[in-house]
Amino acid sequence: MNEELVQAAISAALSGEWEEAILLNKKILDQNPKDVDALTRLARAYAEINKIKKAKATLQEVLRIDPYNSIAIKTLTKWKNFRCPKNGSFSKVSNPQVFLEEPGKTKVVFLKHLSNPEVIAELDAGDPVKLVISAHKISIISQQNKYIGKLPDDISARIKKLFSLGYSYSGVIISSDKNGVSVLIREITRPKKYSDIPSFPTEKINYIAFTPPELVHEEDEIKESLGEDEEEVFEEIYTEKSKE
Repeated sequence: MNEELVQAAISAALSGEWEEAILLNKKILDQNPKDVDALTRLARAYAEINKIKKAKATLQEVLRIDPYNSIAIKTLTKWKNFRCPKNGSFSKVSNPQVFLEEPGKTKVVFLKHLSNPEVIAELDAGDPVKLVISAHKISIISQQNKYIGKLPDDISARIKKLFSLGYSYSGVIISSDKNGVSVLIREITRPKKYSDIPSFPTEKINYIAFTPPELVHEEDEIKESLGEDEEEVFEEIYTEKSKE
């Protein structure tokens, strides 16, 4: 197999150059018509340019070669009653940048208390999800308003605190299989007065031990501008830095 050709096909897909991806994967298939990976990539590329019939036929070819191919089975199930829009991309998330992690602003989380297998089977990497905040938990639901699972208690507690201070978040499915569902939570907005408080701190530091006196005074000024409840949250967030 021509590895350079494979890498070029993958790069074309990541860049959203779907016509180029189709040509490259077809070249790979000219060399090996039973290359399941190339067929799967070709099906995705067809779907992205709204050629859903060709996409389905290509995945059917995958199943003729590998009848138990989980990706093909799962995708065909998801596409069963799907009609591509006349305008726009087939993919829910066509920008691969959405998967990039940013220190302090993103966190990959494995969901707890998952929904039934039928709902999980409909999920795919790149699917955007909604965060629904309730009194004791944060649920993750699909764009079709189907419950998927919930965030772990510690992450839920932190996001709820920050949400009450004006932070906002989005979510996207990273993986979904028999081993579980993982979601990338991303901080979208952060109030200016909390610009130094990341949603998901990565540095394990002791705030009190390493804070110069002038910054301690600045902290006091911020706390004075907060209400009683917000001050408690502020204290808890900074205390967590010394515990991590």
